[in-house]
Formats: sequence, C-alpha cells, structure tokens
Amino acid sequence: MTTPAALYQSTLTSLKLRARGKVRDIYDIDDNTMLIVATDRLSAFDVILPDPIPGKGRVLTRISNFWFKTLGHIMPNHLTDISLQTVLPDESERNQVEGRSVIVRKLKPLPVEAIVRGYLIGSGWKDYLKSGEICGIKLPTGLQQAQQLPEAIYTPSTKAAMDQHDENVSFEATVALMGQDLAEQVRDASLKIYQEAADYAKERGIIIADTKFEFGVDDAGILYLIDEVLTPDSSRFWPADQYQVGVSPPSFDKQYIRDYLETLDWNKTAPGPLLPTEVTDFCAKKYHEAEVRLVGEL
Repeated sequence: MTTPAALYQSTLTSLKLRARGKVRDIYDIDDNTMLIVATDRLSAFDVILPDPIPGKGRVLTRISNFWFKTLGHIMPNHLTDISLQTVLPDESERNQVEGRSVIVRKLKPLPVEAIVRGYLIGSGWKDYLKSGEICGIKLPTGLQQAQQLPEAIYTPSTKAAMDQHDENVSFEATVALMGQDLAEQVRDASLKIYQEAADYAKERGIIIADTKFEFGVDDAGILYLIDEVLTPDSSRFWPADQYQVGVSPPSFDKQYIRDYLETLDWNKTAPGPLLPTEVTDFCAKKYHEAEVRLVGEL
C-alpha cells in the first residue's frame, strides 16, 4: 500500500476558512456551498493528536461518498455535483485536497448526534453495567460485553463544544430540542440507514457495532444526511471472523490508538502525546483495510 504524504492541515488561500474541526477544515465558497476537507488529523478522548494518520482523510472521504450514494434512496444528503476544478482552478491548491474534499450544500445542522447501537460496547456497555439501561432504554438482563442487541437502538447525544465531551440524552430530550416531528424523522432514518448498512457490511466481513450520524435541514425544513457517514471515525467496525461475545473485539477504527494511549502516563487533556511511527502506520493500514472491504480497491 502506497500512501501520499499526510495532510495535517490544509492551507487554501483562495477560499475563506470557515472553521477547523477535529478532522475537517471547512471553507466558504459562496452563500449556498462550502468545501469540506478531510485531513489526516486524529482525535482521541476529544483531543487532537499531534501526529496524522497517513491517508486517513482520503479513506474517510471515499467511504463516506460511497455510503452517500448507496443510501441515497433513503434520504437526500449534502453533496453537490460541483467539480473541485470549478472551485479551485489553481492546480497546486487542488492537488493539496484532491481525493479528500467534498463540495456540499450549506444546511442548518441539528443540535444532536444520532447514535445507533447494534451491539453492547463502549460507553453503552458501561451504562448498562450501572443501570441496565442506555439513554433511558431498558435492556434485557444478563447481556454480555459486545453482545448483539435484540434490535438496534437509537441513543442520541448532544453536541459538545470543541474539547468537551458529548452527553448521552433520551429521545424525549431531542424532542424538546427539535420538536416531535423532526426528532422522529432523525430517529427513524438513523435506524433504517444503520440496518441497511450493517447488512451490507456483514456480507463483506465487517460488523458495524455502532455508529453516529449527523443531519441538517434546509430552509424548507427538509432533512439531509450530512458530515461523514459510516466511516471508521464515526463508527465501530469489527472483523466478523474475530468477533466473540464477552470480549471487546479488535477493530478497524481508532480503537487501536485509544488502547495504545491507555498504556501511557497521559491525563487525556491537550496536548496529546506523540505517536510512534509503527502505531500510526498500523492504524493507517486498518483504515485502508476497512475501505477495501467496503468499497474495493481504487
């Protein structure tokens, strides 16, 4: 696997920088559209780490674009058909973000992250051990770590500011934020998208244990799928052939980095620690493997 040089931060001068997130740099194009660049930055425990994962942004972009197209029959998404060359006529700027950028409609993001869980793991497992519930949803007793749930559940969270932790909330709390109709649309779309994607991925040897979606609305109130979708950054991917109930399975996502960080004497606040090359290379390899299984080789 050969990977182009890593991009930690984009530097486009022909467009106005709108924001830098944990992974993405966002530039204004005009009143209706913007350019989103997926860098190779990595965040763990809500801290942006100083070392990039080579090629990660390209993997995230290709996987997201694949899912946007595959799931387009369920609901519209924020992608436009505007070419990158139209927006960035300068070849040097275009080369910097080629393959890792999308031109999207400007929409109003909703104030919740739509999380769907198909398996009992992560913070959901911790909540279950304490209360037998996740986000107010009562689960059967006696479930084990990593066990598949009787049916996928919708467990939304509120969006936190940069460097803060998201907070799990009940469905009723999202109704208070967005209204009954929109809250139900988000919940139902999230569950439908997850189930279709999970079935597809399982045929290709990947279990999607859980995932998060983001949605936005246009001026007419129409709901759109936005941001990224069903990537190793926004989801927990497990190799189906190594899955077993009762233990936390290996993964195709940044869990490998989290596990490494847990071995360090680090208080999980910025600045993050430097990562050895073998750690970033291994993580890049896992991202690429997920991409190939889901989308195929370039």
